[in-house]
Amino acid sequence: MESFVTSDGLKLKYAVDDFTDPWRKAQTLLLVHAAMGSSRRFYAWVPHLARDFRVVRIDLRGHGESEPHGPEDITFERLIQDIRELVDHLELDQVHIAGSSAGAYISQGFTSRHPERVATLGCFAAIAGMGTSNVDYAAWVARIGRDGLGRFLRDTIRDRVDLERAPAGFVDWFVTEAERTSIATLARFVPLMARQDLTQALAAIRCPVLAVAPGGDPLHSAEEYRSLERIIPNCEFVLLEGMPHNITDTVPDRCAQELLRFLKKHAKS
Repeated sequence: MESFVTSDGLKLKYAVDDFTDPWRKAQTLLLVHAAMGSSRRFYAWVPHLARDFRVVRIDLRGHGESEPHGPEDITFERLIQDIRELVDHLELDQVHIAGSSAGAYISQGFTSRHPERVATLGCFAAIAGMGTSNVDYAAWVARIGRDGLGRFLRDTIRDRVDLERAPAGFVDWFVTEAERTSIATLARFVPLMARQDLTQALAAIRCPVLAVAPGGDPLHSAEEYRSLERIIPNCEFVLLEGMPHNITDTVPDRCAQELLRFLKKHAKS
């Protein structure tokens, strides 16, 4: 993986997958993973996307192979600034950006604050911010601290993954990958994300937006997900019927194909 150093001195890692034609300048797609995730969780997306776009996958601070945040509180603005500094590091004027769950909220925040840097936005399993949800995220953090992240995920796996579709070995891999994120990071990251309500910011977004939502998510209703379609002026909404929360992991090929279709529709040649 490649790396860059943020303005507050943290080394963040990112991966680049580019199988576009070498004689043309490819547009860049930045993928932002969910909490308890990493860039590796987009492994199945790359074959669909990297032929047409230069795909960049970041490990958020405290996740994957990036360095952990310091002792001070993590702020939403700092997470957005990490994205902006990566885009600057890559010397790009503009990117396509897509995120999963908490990664989508960060992508929404980046798009609303830096609209000139975003060509299109993709939101997967995201409402208008976790602050609009009725989920008790404080109870999540307490339970993870008491039982451990692995136990928490295995006990709640049906909320996240369609076990009928999951291939053999996937759940063990999913949990092992998630456990790479420290509980100390999650104890700050989850409450931070739980406070975010981006409703007003989303209403100001003017670039094309794709919102793909799970129709069988026990965490959020289909109507909550449809809030993006109502709030954002130029939003295409896709509902995946019967799917649990982690659609980007349960049906990664379908999600990547939806994103590729959307990008080819809106990306300027």
